Amino acid sequence: MKNPLSIFKPSKSNNPSWNLTKTFLQTTVFWFIFLYLLPAVILKIETTFQIKGFEPLQEIGWILFCFFSLIGIYSGYTMSWFGNGTPLPLDCPSELVIEGPYRFVRNPMAVAGIGQGVCVGIIVGSYLVVLYALSGAVLWHILVRPVEEEDLEVRFGKSYTDYKRAVKCWIPRFR
Repeated sequence: MKNPLSIFKPSKSNNPSWNLTKTFLQTTVFWFIFLYLLPAVILKIETTFQIKGFEPLQEIGWILFCFFSLIGIYSGYTMSWFGNGTPLPLDCPSELVIEGPYRFVRNPMAVAGIGQGVCVGIIVGSYLVVLYALSGAVLWHILVRPVEEEDLEVRFGKSYTDYKRAVKCWIPRFR
């Protein structure tokens, strides 16, 4: 049963290499906008309005940034390779992805992206950048997650509801 109002359109490509290429390009654009451009604008606002930050913790920030980046890259690879699609709703996987990092948390890309954003704030010492990243988590949870989960339930039925029952949305499960 297909939901006619859904913004999610399964990818027409079954070529994992092409899906990986598209995912790489999407990830590059996403990272540039959300992890560089928007934080740079926030830092400019902080400078303009003389909003004080905190002492940057660059070493720990970069270590954690790399950790979250690896989770994001591995998630994108898994979605492209096993799901036959990309992270974009208009080119989403045609197969339910429960491999790799998806065994531990339902949306490791969201966890990775939020973690990366918080790390950018830690690296530059900005409360507002950290707040921006955490706001992304709230917005994703309230606006995107319900629509995405409804689509997954329509497309994958019991397989998805069983997966949803077994794997938490934000807190990793390591069993």
